[in-house]
Amino acid sequence: MDAGCPRLPDTVLFEIFLYLDHADVLSVGLVCQQWRAVARDEFLWKELFYRYYRVSRDVPRHPGAVSWYDEFQRLYDTIPCVEVQALKEHNDQVLHLSFSHSGCLFASCSKDCTVKIWSNELDISLQHSSNMRPYNWSYTQFSQFNSDDSLLLVSGVFVGPHNSSSGEIAVISMENFTLLSRVRNKPYDVFGCWLNETNLISGNLHRIGRITSCSVLWLNNAFQGIESENVNVVKRLFKIQNLNASTIRTVMVADCSRYDSPDLLLDYEEQLAASSTCPVFDLGSDSEEEEAKPKAPPEAAVQELPAAGGVPAEHGLQQLFDDIMEGRMRPVMTETELETKVAELFVHNRTKPPEPNLLPTDSNSKTKYLIFTTGCLTYSPHQIGIKRILPHQMTTAGPVLGEERRSDEFFDSLDHVIDIHGHIIGMGLSPDHRYLYVNSRAWPRDCVISDPMQPPPIAEEIDLHVFDLKTMKEVKRALRAHRAYTPNEECFFIFLDVSRDFVASGAEDRHGYIWDRHYNICLAKLQHDNVVNSVAFSPVEQELLLTASDDTTIKVWRSPRAVRIRQARRPRPRKLLFSWLMNQKS
Repeated sequence: MDAGCPRLPDTVLFEIFLYLDHADVLSVGLVCQQWRAVARDEFLWKELFYRYYRVSRDVPRHPGAVSWYDEFQRLYDTIPCVEVQALKEHNDQVLHLSFSHSGCLFASCSKDCTVKIWSNELDISLQHSSNMRPYNWSYTQFSQFNSDDSLLLVSGVFVGPHNSSSGEIAVISMENFTLLSRVRNKPYDVFGCWLNETNLISGNLHRIGRITSCSVLWLNNAFQGIESENVNVVKRLFKIQNLNASTIRTVMVADCSRYDSPDLLLDYEEQLAASSTCPVFDLGSDSEEEEAKPKAPPEAAVQELPAAGGVPAEHGLQQLFDDIMEGRMRPVMTETELETKVAELFVHNRTKPPEPNLLPTDSNSKTKYLIFTTGCLTYSPHQIGIKRILPHQMTTAGPVLGEERRSDEFFDSLDHVIDIHGHIIGMGLSPDHRYLYVNSRAWPRDCVISDPMQPPPIAEEIDLHVFDLKTMKEVKRALRAHRAYTPNEECFFIFLDVSRDFVASGAEDRHGYIWDRHYNICLAKLQHDNVVNSVAFSPVEQELLLTASDDTTIKVWRSPRAVRIRQARRPRPRKLLFSWLMNQKS
């Protein structure tokens, strides 16, 4: 035993462990022989892990971990929580960030109406900036690289006649940064997304009544200005009815081909006995008593939609009008209720049934899901709609628009609906597209919505839900740490991102947050001077994270391990060292 190192019981050493800093705990093996022996004791590290991180003992060790010691070190050393660079080239709020699939580039959108392309090298540098004001844009809000990183989709708010605002999507070539095409997008918070390398999805909205409308989702060829007039460059995908002032927003595409080989399988809770509550960990709280009490928000209802059928719409409408005229309708319906009822009856027999067998059974399936926010009770998005895209729908080639079916005689039904019971403010897919992560602000548990233009008040706490898209079931892993303060009518999107092991999100409380996907614990809070709107992990290096804020900056965060490696790679200042040696000799 080393001199000066007293012999202590292992239990005492373990209690000392609990009060040490991460770095001290990981370096205790350097103190003395006894510390070296205890520092590698698996039982003590397991106990330390569960106590320090407050993880339920029902949660097993990460499937990829070799030991509890290595797992403790992973959660300390690989979290991108060290700020290494602040990018200040934007002069207004930065709204969104997106990486290329190679991780070599990323794009940023801002209220300054530019989209900037950055090079991700040893030090991140600006490579190109496109100003969209000449195209009557008010600001840029979202971007996405296509699968081979040759094209960039940029979504923004377009100022039309009489200062009306709609949306527009621009496609930019990454070869020479030229603008290839522009597509109208309404409402603007549909954002838009890529379906494949050359086709993108946009939206349009048609008003039918005061609170009734129709959303049409279009498939567009990215090279519209180049293709021949004899070739289809646009084709209608789906036409969906909206009730009670709701609209389709925030579209994204999930690829089902990797569902049987996910990066991280969140299945350990399926092995537990059925739990009556869904624990919500308020890791942002300063109160130990508050953290000790599990909070259970209303469960999100996942529902399969029935096929349309039954009483013909014309008969139902006639019966409704007869009941109104003869005074048999009790209680008397308001104008809003009457419009919704008529719309429901009218569309009942004019809607295409949902696709049978939504869940993919073939691991090599080319099926893709179109995922979007929607609603049925009020204008605030409170449901997630899922519609299967079949292989023949993934190209603009084929019959001329409208020839393949009588498009004016029926709507498309949704294949699946997930009811969140709250205002949805963010969605993101895991890299393998198996899991859907959803930020929402909950409604009061027993609230009743009587007026679609008056949605319930929303909570300040943001709940992070997780849904398994293979089973269409919620994984009972709701997290709470981040907060938002704006009311319903001012509520805006807060983008989240998911890597192999972590999930990150912005918040209105001037922080970005990082959680571990397996253990459901908050690992880091990343400081900004204003609202954090967006986060983005590098797709090839999850120890690199970007955050974008209303404070006009983009911050670059790396893990302690990555910082040490990069510092070791930097060339040493040999000239200064030589000068110092010469001075010492003289």
